[in-house]
Amino acid sequence: MNIGKAAKLSGLTVKTVRYYANINLVKPYQDRDTAYRDYSDEDIAKLQFIAKARQFNFNIEDCRVLMSLYEDKNRPSKEVKELTLEKISEIDKKLSELKSLRDQLSYLAKNCHGDNKPDCPILDALAKKSLKL
Repeated sequence: MNIGKAAKLSGLTVKTVRYYANINLVKPYQDRDTAYRDYSDEDIAKLQFIAKARQFNFNIEDCRVLMSLYEDKNRPSKEVKELTLEKISEIDKKLSELKSLRDQLSYLAKNCHGDNKPDCPILDALAKKSLKL
């Protein structure tokens, strides 16, 4: 099938499908004369797999590793779990950072009168080089 149909079936954009083919995450058949790519059902399944992995915030290299593990029927699940636990750790760190940002913004919002006067601790804090609360 053509790239447009492959994109639609995989839930990705044409540009993303083309990119994944260019970096060899998927390897559709390419006609030598026209250079058109022909995507198989197996290619679509791989694209869907990659799309789902990307939703879980796995980067391209992680996707490459996950795909190779998925295709290896003798794989040790230990490697998949380790990669997943690393991703969970990254997410936990990001959640902690986001909570800290939320706490800082909440503090600033509570200390801003929000009235018609020009005094604003939020703008004052944003103007400083570092935000220490």
